[in-house]
Amino acid sequence: MEKLIGFLTPPLVYFIIFVLNAVMPGRWVTGYITRQHSDEKLRYRLNGFLVFFTVIFIWVIVCYFGLMPWDWFYIYRWYGLAGAVTTGLIFSFAIVLPCSAVKNSFLADFFWGRLENPQLWGGRIDAKMWLYLAGAIMLEINILSFVAHHHISYGDQASVGIYLAAALLSFFIIDYITFEEVHLYTYDFVAERVGFKLGFGCIAFYPYFYSIPVWSAIDMPGTQMPKTVLVISLLLFFISWSLSRGANLQKYYFKKDPGRAFLGIKPKTITDGNKTILVNGFWGLSRHINYLGEIGMAIGIVLCTGHPFLLWPWLYPLYYIVLLFPRQLADDKRCALKYGALWDQYKQKVRYRIIPTIY
Repeated sequence: MEKLIGFLTPPLVYFIIFVLNAVMPGRWVTGYITRQHSDEKLRYRLNGFLVFFTVIFIWVIVCYFGLMPWDWFYIYRWYGLAGAVTTGLIFSFAIVLPCSAVKNSFLADFFWGRLENPQLWGGRIDAKMWLYLAGAIMLEINILSFVAHHHISYGDQASVGIYLAAALLSFFIIDYITFEEVHLYTYDFVAERVGFKLGFGCIAFYPYFYSIPVWSAIDMPGTQMPKTVLVISLLLFFISWSLSRGANLQKYYFKKDPGRAFLGIKPKTITDGNKTILVNGFWGLSRHINYLGEIGMAIGIVLCTGHPFLLWPWLYPLYYIVLLFPRQLADDKRCALKYGALWDQYKQKVRYRIIPTIY
């Protein structure tokens, strides 16, 4: 029975998140994307911060009163993963099958999706925002439960590095939710549809794979990691975070108010009289400096675990490399079509794709 409950726990959590996302108070914002065949911009109702902490509070109360072990999600992690995989597949088929074909291949439609920005009740629930919120909350519960298992197992011998890596992952999640409006201006909302990649990715892959640096080292005792290594790992993480968050915020404020300075950086642009591209600040370092930040944060988290020679944690930054380098190529093609000769001019000014002076 407990194995079945473990299987059903992720879909139950996702249902709770859906209900809270729909009924809890939120603020309405206007996004960057326009409605299909219209100049009207989509409206979004955001309450991710409130939903996140409500669900975590519910989890804490349930565990505190002994209704569920603190490490439940670790004990039944494989059954939970199976439940999340099943939920992700059901969602993917449900969001794709009823819609008209976009590509010639069903497999392509299933993977990439057919709907661009599906919403319920006039934007009260946005599919992309809900998917990212659900994945983030499930990931946070997994991390907390995994660390609880480590603490229960090792007590005073527990690894400081595991606690630190979990804290950085939690920071990563809370940072995303804090700036959820900013993500309305990012690649996923501008260029992607909702199908298996986004649906299954957020429901099954995101909350389980992203926990792999902690998951893979959770049953290992603490190591005597030099403090200098921890300090270097933290510096790498937060410098990388400043690149990723700074780049996304600079772009966000530029699109909201093109004349507004960000961190004292007055925008410099190139224009053809119709379209405009930002060419300084973070976006003058490389054309996708935020991608370098994402990869650097992942490496910092892995180093914090204290097991740099363990293979499995390194799958986390490797995933970002495999994801973001091809995405950069796809985004460059999309921008070349959108901006034409202006994009060629931008490439002359900002030569590097991701890594300044290298690539």
